Amino acid sequence: MNKNCLVVIGGGAAGFFCAVNAARLNPLLRVIIVEKSSKLLSKVKVSGGGRCNVTHACYSIADMIKKYPRGGSFLKKAFHHFFTTDTIAWFKERDVDLKTEPDGRMFPVTDSSQTVIDCLMKEVNRYHVEILMNKEVNGFSRLSDKWHLLFANDTIMEADYVCIASGGYPKSVQFEWLQQTGHTIEKPVPSLFTFNMPGNAITGLMGVTVENVIVKIAGTKLAEQGPLLITHWGMSGPAILKLSAWGARQLAENNYTFTAIVNWAPAFNEQTLKDKFQQVRFDIAAQKISNRNPFSLPQRLWQYLLQQSGVNEDMRWADLPAKEQNRLIKNVCAQEFSVKGKTTFKEEFVTAGGILLNEIDYNTMESRITPNLFFCGEVMDTDGVTGGFNFQNAWTTGFIAAKAIATRSSK
Repeated sequence: MNKNCLVVIGGGAAGFFCAVNAARLNPLLRVIIVEKSSKLLSKVKVSGGGRCNVTHACYSIADMIKKYPRGGSFLKKAFHHFFTTDTIAWFKERDVDLKTEPDGRMFPVTDSSQTVIDCLMKEVNRYHVEILMNKEVNGFSRLSDKWHLLFANDTIMEADYVCIASGGYPKSVQFEWLQQTGHTIEKPVPSLFTFNMPGNAITGLMGVTVENVIVKIAGTKLAEQGPLLITHWGMSGPAILKLSAWGARQLAENNYTFTAIVNWAPAFNEQTLKDKFQQVRFDIAAQKISNRNPFSLPQRLWQYLLQQSGVNEDMRWADLPAKEQNRLIKNVCAQEFSVKGKTTFKEEFVTAGGILLNEIDYNTMESRITPNLFFCGEVMDTDGVTGGFNFQNAWTTGFIAAKAIATRSSK
């Protein structure tokens, strides 16, 4: 094989970004992407409901790193090399304009992930990046300054540089082929999952979305605010997903059995809500409680809260007994739900865990243990909350690795 060959292992966002940028920055470099499955860019395809949440409109590194439960300090340094603004500019130069939603998420103006896929495939063709599908790397070793990659069918490929962009793995055993390089693996656990509440009456409200709630995990400091979606198995939505990311290790240790406390009206606590009730009872005394919900909650949720609190729906506000009122206040502000198990976002699976970050140089993404071995994306122990942060990690680390490899190989 020709001198100066880079093999990128993994055909996802990070792998593609590394491959196309390395090939662009050093046209003499032969670049090959090897993908173990028959699909390329599968997470890009399904992300954001098929729209692809490319990045997040956050232009402060200090603010951005707060969105990464693991790997924030590593990315703080990496973002100085390639940040959100660079991502936006990179895609714009290739005729992919991004738009910002009110919550900060950024999507292609076409609202289609295919736009991002087509852009990356165009770059692959422009810079003659080779793609090999259905090729799983079983192991690799270094012999006389070359990498020897062993594939499932016992074929061997030589490379000068290898970049691992294989994504996260749910089980430690799946990292074993990487441990051959001398690297340490932080045990993987799921991140970004929804909460299962088997048999809970709340599941009867599936499809109801509440725009703003606070969810806490009892007995911990974990708390998140944001939209919540009630599902037929329990709860999902940004508030839950963020909570699952920050609590990934703790909740795994508890075997996903814990109590979630939901404040359906986060502008209030139990004391301020008691005061609000006095005002409401005075202002709309003659109206039926079921007809007038003073918190702009979805009507189905309000009726459910009344039922859970033992409040007669035909009762007028003026006639609400103290006992039922206190129960209702408690349920609005601090309703407890028993969680037993999780449901993972199958298509957008994210893991906490991977290659230890202190074994990787943040300036180049090169291994500190083995020369000419690079990492990018989720295979490292970095992961973000939902909202475009995991893709920004992929673009940043993929670009840094590409630049380092292109520079070194051109010498």
